[in-house]
Amino acid sequence: MFVLYEEDGAFKAGTVLTDNEATLQVENTHGKRVKLKRANVLLEFREPGPADLLSRAEAAAEELDTEFLWDVCGDGEFGFVDFAAEYQGRTPSAVESAAILLRLHSAPIWFHRKGKGRFRKAPADILQAALAGLEKKRQQAAAIEHMRGELVEGRMPPELAALLPQALYRPDRNRLEIKALEAACVDTGLSAARLLLKCGALGSSYDFHYNRFLFEHFPEGASFPAFAPATLPAELPRAQVAAFSIDDASTTEIDDAFSVTPRAEGGWRIGIHIAAPALGFGRGTALDAIARRRLSTVYMPGGKITMLPDDVVQTFTLAEGRDCPAVSLYLDLTPGLAIVGEESRVEMVPIVANLRHHDIEPVFNDDTVHGEGPDFAWKRELTLLWDLATVLEAGRGKAGGNEDRIDFGFSVDWTQETADGPGHVSISRRLRGSPMDKLVAELMIHANVTWGRLLDEAGVPGLYRAQGGGKVRMTTVAAPHEGLGVECYAWSSSPLRRYVDLINQWQIVSVLKGEPPAFAPRSADLMAALRDFELTYAEYAEFQRGMERYWCLRWLRQHGRGEVDAVVLRENVVRLTEIPLVFKVPSMPLQLPGSEVRLFVEHTDLLDVEIEARFVRTLSEPDPAGSTPHPFDPL
Repeated sequence: MFVLYEEDGAFKAGTVLTDNEATLQVENTHGKRVKLKRANVLLEFREPGPADLLSRAEAAAEELDTEFLWDVCGDGEFGFVDFAAEYQGRTPSAVESAAILLRLHSAPIWFHRKGKGRFRKAPADILQAALAGLEKKRQQAAAIEHMRGELVEGRMPPELAALLPQALYRPDRNRLEIKALEAACVDTGLSAARLLLKCGALGSSYDFHYNRFLFEHFPEGASFPAFAPATLPAELPRAQVAAFSIDDASTTEIDDAFSVTPRAEGGWRIGIHIAAPALGFGRGTALDAIARRRLSTVYMPGGKITMLPDDVVQTFTLAEGRDCPAVSLYLDLTPGLAIVGEESRVEMVPIVANLRHHDIEPVFNDDTVHGEGPDFAWKRELTLLWDLATVLEAGRGKAGGNEDRIDFGFSVDWTQETADGPGHVSISRRLRGSPMDKLVAELMIHANVTWGRLLDEAGVPGLYRAQGGGKVRMTTVAAPHEGLGVECYAWSSSPLRRYVDLINQWQIVSVLKGEPPAFAPRSADLMAALRDFELTYAEYAEFQRGMERYWCLRWLRQHGRGEVDAVVLRENVVRLTEIPLVFKVPSMPLQLPGSEVRLFVEHTDLLDVEIEARFVRTLSEPDPAGSTPHPFDPL
């Protein structure tokens, strides 16, 4: 005697060894002996053999038409043997009964199970819904397979192209397009970014990094929404000065300028003039909402995303050849450079020159500032400002020589095409702490301290940078900044580029005009702006550092560098001497910090922004007796 039974969701057949009425001892087709309850037996038969029954029943089941079976069966519950008899019009063979069972069991949409070997046909409405769902799944599977095939072949499916940012940076794995992309990644062994770059969906590796930043921080895009134009303030007094700015060649948001005017009683009147967009629009306007949303200009090699629209920047930037609204701080100096008076004013300032670093630095530097350097326009004014900056620096308790460290400047020529995409990068080097750096920095520090004190004394809240115990933080009350050596420090000198400075300028103007401040004491909106600015400003700075690292790798590939020289910072961490690229070299033996080593660049990855290099040899070690820091020591 043989039996057909169900075990673990599968149908099996075996030979009965022992029949104990309630239970059976059965040997299945694999020779395994099992104990069965008689209630679990679906069919008893004498022929054919168990293995033959299953193979013949599976073949016969394939020939049965499921839809026809559904049509001919009744609406009530039925057993498969009875249905097989009705279907055959006679007593069915074991193979015929088993074939019906297998077909019914394999079509759960058409036939609902009601017990062991028992079924009921699905109601017509439920069946149609289930079949529609099945067809939908079939079509979805076909769509996934089509897109997967296109991606594997290096072609970009248009359905996925419409979801490109989401697919790269925040994939929804429930979408068919993402399932196809993930399947193609498995087939090709490539990450999503590499596969899409291969398919031409990304123009270059730069697009991958830049678009990710936009996706995270500017999901609506970098363009500006509609806004009411800013207006130049009317009836401001015109300053009787000739002001000039000092910036690098790429600066378009010129926030600060200076003037030097002789005093009749001797000495000079020094003007520190800050662009005044706060006079052109106020809190709660559309332009305020734009600035509040962005919080700062975003800088990166080869580009920037400005905080304010270009039209607004052009209205208030301190461009030469025109009178510009400004908040001015005047310092009255004796011939010995002692400050004997200070005055802050809101006025129109004539800007007569925009000096650029690349033009001035060759003739105004450490060697020429008090030497026999050549004469040039603005030499007298710049020299005086540098002398004043030295006095101000000493007054903060920070007097000292120029920092012997290197600053790196990045410029990208987007008109040039390289193997890695558009953009030919140049990286320049200059010593930090040049006379121009010092005079601008010290005068800005003095203005920020003076105006921070002005707000504090007037009882008007502002946004301050404070430092204590080595930790820098922002606060709405005046507090010391130990790093700068000042009693308070309110960012106020870059209102075209930082929302904090714009807020402080609104507050300063209200004090100077005797009007209610834009932000009252204990303002919740002021605290919210402070928190948001700190977080956003840090994220923007991290993005800038990441893009500088990316362009360092582009520079290495651009110049085809194999062997490079580096300075050891600590353990196996080095920084290249030619460019500011910091990375680990696992193969490097222990070196003294400050040692110079030679490395061989084995691999650079522009998507992961990683570099692999191996140690070649040590070039030099630092002098143990020396006290001069290396120019690339970390800050």
